[in-house]
Amino acid sequence: MDKPATKHDPAVRIDDVTPSDSTVLTSRAIWVGTGGDLAVIPGGQSTAVTIKNVPSGCLLPLQVSKVMSTNTTASNIQVWN
Repeated sequence: MDKPATKHDPAVRIDDVTPSDSTVLTSRAIWVGTGGDLAVIPGGQSTAVTIKNVPSGCLLPLQVSKVMSTNTTASNIQVWN
């Protein structure tokens, strides 16, 4: 029998993200393909935080509820779950 996934298990799904100030999502990590600023709402919070100058090809171990279009200049973003 399979055991339920925990937050410590590796990601099993990867989805492309179009930054949006309204779309709610879940993540275990975020991949930034092309660097820039990344504005997110961390899981459990309600205020956006901008992470400045994220380099290209960076995997951030973040749980977020939104990747905001406002203040995000990074692109080719994916969420890993």
